Amino acid sequence: MPEGPIIVILKEEALQFKGQKVIKASCNNRAIDAKLLVNQTVTDLKSWGKHFLICFPHFTIRVHMMMFGSYRINSHTTKPARLHLGFEGGGELNFYASQLKLIEEPLNSMYDWKADVMSDKWDTKAVIKKMKELPELLACDALMDQHLFSGVGNIIKNEVLFRIRVHPESLVSALPPKKVKEMISEAINYSFEFLGQKKTGKLKKNWHAYDKKICPRDEVPFIKRDTGRSHRTSYYCEICMKKYV
Repeated sequence: MPEGPIIVILKEEALQFKGQKVIKASCNNRAIDAKLLVNQTVTDLKSWGKHFLICFPHFTIRVHMMMFGSYRINSHTTKPARLHLGFEGGGELNFYASQLKLIEEPLNSMYDWKADVMSDKWDTKAVIKKMKELPELLACDALMDQHLFSGVGNIIKNEVLFRIRVHPESLVSALPPKKVKEMISEAINYSFEFLGQKKTGKLKKNWHAYDKKICPRDEVPFIKRDTGRSHRTSYYCEICMKKYV
């Protein structure tokens, strides 16, 4: 599943279409009436966590690439696109295996921009308050909760927990306040490191925990196990990552 930094890269790459008119559109699962998009001008391109938002004068198209989605800009695959947009300048934007939604409400009423780890509107105090209201919340679930840390996915989750030496099944309510702040700051810091490393092709080379077999600190095998309510895979070391309960 593309995580927040990947959607930021998509947004940056797609900004070339801002101000351009759509002259051709198709949707292969009828989630969107493609006729609505023809002759519409793109007013902006935004991201919120894992959501990519294509803004038009009176509505927005939300694209969520889920687990296996992908996109192509100014190129296409042999498979029909879930959403295809052709622009007056000759460019094209294609999404595959993605979930689409038409949003007619103002985006500020739909999205909490303060919960996006890559937004300049991020609010640390707000997320601490939200977590205090969830006493049974596990650290692995907190980081994956898009209402708390929008944009964080399984890679970021694992790397952050390894960095701060916290077992994924730790109760957030049992974490010392300093450790909670550390989790928040590292979620933000690593998200931007992820962005930079992805752009330079060095992302996988810099993983310390995700998809790894041996803990680089203690040189013992990582435990690989599905954890939390989302049952996503966690990689953790039972020596250096403390379980707070």
